[in-house]
Amino acid sequence: MNAYFISGLGADKRIFSKIKLDERIRIIHVDWIVPLKRESLPDYAKRLSEIIDISSPFILVGVSFGGMIAVEISKILKPLMTIAISSTILSNELPFLYRLAGKLHLIRLIPPNLMKSSNKFSQNFFFGIKSTEEKNLLTKIIQDTDPVFLKWAIASIITWKNDIRPDNLIQIHGNHDRILYSKSAMVDFTIEYGTHFMVYQNAKGDFRNHQ
Repeated sequence: MNAYFISGLGADKRIFSKIKLDERIRIIHVDWIVPLKRESLPDYAKRLSEIIDISSPFILVGVSFGGMIAVEISKILKPLMTIAISSTILSNELPFLYRLAGKLHLIRLIPPNLMKSSNKFSQNFFFGIKSTEEKNLLTKIIQDTDPVFLKWAIASIITWKNDIRPDNLIQIHGNHDRILYSKSAMVDFTIEYGTHFMVYQNAKGDFRNHQ
């Protein structure tokens, strides 16, 4: 079976480097493609889904922004399972400030390169960075991120509209996530003390079923 891994906003397969699966599962890391001008998140996901081999059983695994992309792809291709980590399933569960920024089109006022700026406070507080190794990885990911893609992705997130929870979806979230958080989200599994960086930090963490 194939497992398609979709990374977070601007990140790449390095974020999944500590994830280990059964050897019978073939991991395929999905690379980002260049977004078209004014392309919506669903339309982008549809184009990205063209790389998936639907002739073989497959699952989708998405983290953060990649989880939203996985949701949109699953609505089209119907995978065996979709796993969304540190992500949002329904657009009305996005933080209120994000949705407000989308309505006000504030993203247009921010230069792309400014979005790549990162400091110790943002790393420690928002991402929950706990070690030098994690700090170095996050710094490299930010440095390697295309600022134009980053601005498009943020704009597509805060203007995203989705009210469908796909079938066979599992949502995993950390209760210390300060980037994508929602008290109303129907999370399937919670990682205790999990941050927005937990897919790397807690690759072997324990799950607590909320159902």
